[in-house]
Amino acid sequence: MRIHQMTFAQWEAAFPDEDACKAYLATNRWKEGVYCPRCGATGAYELKARPFHWQCKECSTHGYRFSVLVGTIFENTNKPLRDWFRVIHLMLTSKKGISSHQIYRTLGFGSYQTALYMTHRIRAALVDKNFKKLIGIVEVDETYVGGDDRNRHFGKKVGSKWIHHSFAVVGACERKGSVVARCLDRITGEALQSFVRETVSTDVSLLATDEYVGYKRLQGEYKHSSVHHASHRYVVGAVHTNTIEGFWSILKRGIMGTFHKVSRKYLPLYVAEFQFRYNNRLNADIFAEAIRGC
Repeated sequence: MRIHQMTFAQWEAAFPDEDACKAYLATNRWKEGVYCPRCGATGAYELKARPFHWQCKECSTHGYRFSVLVGTIFENTNKPLRDWFRVIHLMLTSKKGISSHQIYRTLGFGSYQTALYMTHRIRAALVDKNFKKLIGIVEVDETYVGGDDRNRHFGKKVGSKWIHHSFAVVGACERKGSVVARCLDRITGEALQSFVRETVSTDVSLLATDEYVGYKRLQGEYKHSSVHHASHRYVVGAVHTNTIEGFWSILKRGIMGTFHKVSRKYLPLYVAEFQFRYNNRLNADIFAEAIRGC
């Protein structure tokens, strides 16, 4: 079953009950057959008296019994799997994200903390675990997530240089491809160079950045060119950073417009959420991709 940006009616038809959700989870989690989450053995057999439960005899003489939820973010939860699937669906179909408060109000959870716990767990599961270095034409840029002190009420101003109170994020993006973004303590030349070496292949046909001096040491390792934004030059032939700046626009609109306030501690989770949605924007099976990560 291929699911992409389902409507509410389509979602209801696909997941009418808990058994349908568990069957979908099992199918996408174990595409090549059920294996034990403890030892990895593939000889586990299904318990007929307990649907979606298996027993592995490789772990111990008495066997190890596990369910489809063991080893996932849904393990030991007191919420129905269908509620988790509904939250994932809402998060994936909202281009700028959906706040935990909105999920709490929409789904009628007992508390806001329940919705926050679920959304944070899902964001952690959306982190790319099979990362491959970017190739082709790659743009790299840095930005700050946070408000401008000039726009704050007088009693809430934090200082003359708000840049020191906002959060630094650096990103690399393939033209018409994937994006990788990381939160930094500070934007320095050393941090930027380390990020590029970690995420971008040296075989790229072009590494495009702005004029920030921290990128200059990469010229011997990459085919590097830059545009000088301070001189109002934004495009020089194939050299520009418009693609990664488009991603920054989506990220900031979501954080400022939907979440309003994000702490430094949890910012990487929100960045991972936006990165997942962006990288799977053309994925015809985005819902299954998210479930596999869980």
